[in-house]
Amino acid sequence: MEMDREHYLQKISDSFSYNPAVAILGPRQCGKTTLAKMYLHQLRDKDEIHYFDLEDATDMQKLASPQLTLSELSGLIVIDEVQRLPELFPVLRVLIDDRSTKRHFLILGSASRELIKQSSESLAGRVTYLELTPFSYEETQDLNKLWLRGGFPKSYLARSLKDSLGWRKDYIRTFLELDIPNLGFNIPSRAMRRFWMMLAHYHGTIFNASEIGNSLDLTGPTIRRYLDILVGTFMVRELQPWTENIKKRQVKSPKIYFRDTGILHSLLGISSKRELLLTPKLGGSWEGLAIEAVIHHLQADTEDCYFWAVHQQAELDLLIYQNNKKLGFEFKYTASPKLTKSMQAAITLLKLEKLYVIFPGTGNFPLATNVRAIGLENFLQS
Repeated sequence: MEMDREHYLQKISDSFSYNPAVAILGPRQCGKTTLAKMYLHQLRDKDEIHYFDLEDATDMQKLASPQLTLSELSGLIVIDEVQRLPELFPVLRVLIDDRSTKRHFLILGSASRELIKQSSESLAGRVTYLELTPFSYEETQDLNKLWLRGGFPKSYLARSLKDSLGWRKDYIRTFLELDIPNLGFNIPSRAMRRFWMMLAHYHGTIFNASEIGNSLDLTGPTIRRYLDILVGTFMVRELQPWTENIKKRQVKSPKIYFRDTGILHSLLGISSKRELLLTPKLGGSWEGLAIEAVIHHLQADTEDCYFWAVHQQAELDLLIYQNNKKLGFEFKYTASPKLTKSMQAAITLLKLEKLYVIFPGTGNFPLATNVRAIGLENFLQS
């Protein structure tokens, strides 16, 4: 079974209309290769196509002298798992700037452009970056299954919950033992696993590097480095604090969320819907699902997403700043959300355009002027 990802296919086509290179970035196994092949199938005989998979030893050998190999090619050149050969990017820049041969590049990578440092410097003004996420609600139309299993295709589409959980456990092990070393990080997999498991218990909370470091007997800078790797490989979302010019002591540390609830549940040892409903992390897990769903639905860039909090006074789970407007979101795992003083303070102090109180039920009703309670599925269908 394949999901219809027409939205992303259109984005690729549109991007090639104004840039010679398109980079599809996203976590391992989120469907980048499948999407690229869907795009190639659409092209059929329209373009000459060359495909290099850098996880294939033969293809890696072909690119041992990338300038020599690629300069002889024209048409569409696809390079999969590009993070394994970051020194390619200066070569790609030279080839893109050589207008004597018509060629364009589709680059697939399992790390952010910040981790693939050379790309943001070498291909500036020449590449469009598209972030591919695991399956979303818009693609699956099944919020409960998406919540429990997460959106990674092989986890979501597994024949049974047991198979889904087995795939996620294998994914975590492979990520720790192979993917991180392949990015050039010399970190003991056991240390990173302990950090990742502990971070699961901090999901939805303020990140405190020194506190976690003390628990794991690691320094604050080491913990910060570990977090940067998980953020850069799309495992964790680091929600930065919004600061407003007000005379109040605002929180200035980030909040962290696992971007895929299936991976979160595996690390928390949650293997069934019953266990999920009984865990103390139930509300936090649902909040993480809802935050990712809202950000995806609004197509908000990571740098436009924040949270806001005043120490022991008021807070806002998510603030999205788009088109010079501030939209606020509170996520409440309750059947009957109510207006709170914290919400009133947020809408006044932050001058929000609107404040949505998202809850797991159905419905859509006002709580106050510019404050609306709306069920998550209702919001995602709007």
